[in-house]
Amino acid sequence: MTKERLDFGKKGEKAAESFLKKRGYRILKKNYRTKVGEIDLIAEHNNVLVFIEVKSRTNAALEHPFMAVTPRKQKKIAQTASCFLVQNKVGDREIRFDVVSILPGNENPDSLKVEVLQDAFRV
Repeated sequence: MTKERLDFGKKGEKAAESFLKKRGYRILKKNYRTKVGEIDLIAEHNNVLVFIEVKSRTNAALEHPFMAVTPRKQKKIAQTASCFLVQNKVGDREIRFDVVSILPGNENPDSLKVEVLQDAFRV
């Protein structure tokens, strides 16, 4: 992965966090990792525990970021979320899986277009 793509991905994660906070999400964890996988953000939103995948793309013509969360990726996210629930002794709590899309904006070279797809998939 090139430095430019890594930088764009980091910029995208920061933009996603800011975007979500403005919409009432309370960020609990960033880049939660286990041997199974990683979840970019874990948050609370309207009393729901939300596991969030952030997908950044520099070119929307290739593949929309939402499409990058394949069934295989969904399974890894769900397995990682299960680890979080066990590790943090989270009882019977409503959970949700959201995906945030980051694309270059049209206004200027530094702008980003951020979208959230709530309840993007179920397991």
